[in-house]
Amino acid sequence: MNIVIKLMETDAEIRGKAYVHWKSWQESYSCLLDSAFLESRTLENCVSMAHRWAENTLIAKDGEKVIGFAAYGSCQDGDLRDAGEITALYLLAEYHAQGIGYRLLCEALDRLGEFQRIVVWVLEGNERAIRFYERCGFQGDGKEKEIMLGSPRKEIRMILEISLPVS
Repeated sequence: MNIVIKLMETDAEIRGKAYVHWKSWQESYSCLLDSAFLESRTLENCVSMAHRWAENTLIAKDGEKVIGFAAYGSCQDGDLRDAGEITALYLLAEYHAQGIGYRLLCEALDRLGEFQRIVVWVLEGNERAIRFYERCGFQGDGKEKEIMLGSPRKEIRMILEISLPVS
């Protein structure tokens, strides 16, 4: 397997990212979200979102197939304006536990190099994602927010503090 991590550029890559987004929600959130809500999240919705928010998106490719993506940027939380944020990180289930999510995260962190603090919001109950981020050095800071995903759900904020090298 020859996995390549790169910036998303072409229409085919945007469509591949949209498929990963849609499929990952079906795979990861079936036990956490209402089935009616998940059914309402169509591939077409994800294609539209992928076109609207195409910048700052890395993709993982296995040959020509997009298998994962990470999106990143400046944090929009009012109390952490000086932080970067991983706004999304998804990987098809068949590629879990192979280090690809970690590679996507590391590349996104490299691109957020100007920030000493990185934020990620994780759906409460998504234990696989929480454990992944904890293994990568993120820690919950106690901040939560309610979002509507068919019904009210909570997200928890996790933060990675990056220490500057000593000169």
